[in-house]
Amino acid sequence: MIRTLVVDDDFRVSAIHSAYVRRVDGFEVVGQAGSVAAATAAVRELRPDLLLLDLYLPDGSGLDLLRRLVAEETGPRPDALMITAASDVASVRSAMQLGATGYLVKPFGFAALEERLGAYRELRDRVDALEPGADTAQAEVDALFSAARPSTLPTVSAKGHSAPTLALILAALRGAGCDLSAAQVGQQTGVSRATAQRYLSYLVRERLVRLELKYGTTGRPEHRYRTT
Repeated sequence: MIRTLVVDDDFRVSAIHSAYVRRVDGFEVVGQAGSVAAATAAVRELRPDLLLLDLYLPDGSGLDLLRRLVAEETGPRPDALMITAASDVASVRSAMQLGATGYLVKPFGFAALEERLGAYRELRDRVDALEPGADTAQAEVDALFSAARPSTLPTVSAKGHSAPTLALILAALRGAGCDLSAAQVGQQTGVSRATAQRYLSYLVRERLVRLELKYGTTGRPEHRYRTT
């Protein structure tokens, strides 16, 4: 299992990203951290293989954390997949220079993260399969670099969906212990039925929620939702 530490200052976003990671084969979440200081301590204690690393943190940036880990040289350094709203060239270049294995711009859905994590897992598997000290053919080198750079796939945009509302709706479904209608979700979370329906549809597309149709004696089937 690839031990993953999620670093994000918004605990609701961190919870969503952690849920995404747990759904990908071969990965486990060993912890969450909301600051550079907390992430530094977590790296020392938990020894993760991979950081899902936000750029903006309350006591610095994700880049500051990478610089600190490079300078310490106290043991194997975890790889880092940057997950941030910052898409400026300077941030991207700095992340590359500090050895980040990928850069995923918020907002994004599960499919985008799954693709990046799958590519990272393939890269690790390919590297582990190589014999230490053996020469590597050009074809093998090309395969390694291809694994590190996944092809672009169409993804579901998270635009227009706030992380707090997503977390609220997920919590309502998980706490219910049974399937709920959009109207019931709206009542429990304080949002309108239309808003609940929009968020539920998004969560179904992201495979965090399952849609079930319940047929009555007459009329259209009722849409019911439960967590996967």
